[in-house]
Amino acid sequence: MRTTGMGRAVAAGLAVLATLTGCTVQAPDGGGKPRSPVHIELPSGTPSPPRSPTGDDKPRTAPAPARVLWSPGDTGRDVRELQARLRQVAWLFDGPTGTYDEATERAVSGFQGKRGLPRTGRTDTVTWQRLLGMTRQPGRWDLYLMGGQPADPPDARCRTGRVLCIDKTSRTLRWMVDGRTVSTMAVRFGSQYTPTREGAFSVYWKSRDHVSTLYDSPMPYAMFFSGGQAVHYSPDFAARGYAGASHGCVNVRDEQAIAELYAQVRDGDKVVVSW
Repeated sequence: MRTTGMGRAVAAGLAVLATLTGCTVQAPDGGGKPRSPVHIELPSGTPSPPRSPTGDDKPRTAPAPARVLWSPGDTGRDVRELQARLRQVAWLFDGPTGTYDEATERAVSGFQGKRGLPRTGRTDTVTWQRLLGMTRQPGRWDLYLMGGQPADPPDARCRTGRVLCIDKTSRTLRWMVDGRTVSTMAVRFGSQYTPTREGAFSVYWKSRDHVSTLYDSPMPYAMFFSGGQAVHYSPDFAARGYAGASHGCVNVRDEQAIAELYAQVRDGDKVVVSW
């Protein structure tokens, strides 16, 4: 049978294709079954297309980043709990203040880095769960170790006149004039061995730079109301918060606040100490 010009052209094209791609024209197999006219054989060593570990070829997406719960600038009770827990694991030594400040950001970043988490300084859900697993639930005075707690409603005896209204339950002092609260501050009391007396008293002596003759300790802005017990500024309270106690006096940790209070209180003003 003669080969036409067109047949010769097709044969030549197939030969070129075979040279370039490794294609060969296949004869029928041993069983006499026809095979595809063109069978492509990949050269040895050609890598197979990559497959996903799960066995499918669907594109994989990166996991979503953990949700941020609190970050610098946030305030509130939840931030106080974060700070109290960071204190438990010795990553924070100040506060709690209830404000996500630079010290808190550094503490969170350090905690994250120690545990192989991204050091963002922001508290996300992964960081929070890790911290929860390492700490206990803070109590009220862990949250307000350095003050800042809200005051309870004033005692009924505080609603008239000029009164230093001192509440042992909320550990606060209200300075009240004719039923109106002028200022509020955190206070600390005596221990069980030197308790602060309760009842209604009056300021009988003020001493700006007083020093205790019994304990040889400074008592600035002292306003005496019962024997040797007075309302006064305490640098120890300012430094340690409720980790310490007084010898029976009512300690104030905010020096500016008690300086302003001292300037307003007069001898004879009422003092009410109650639970």
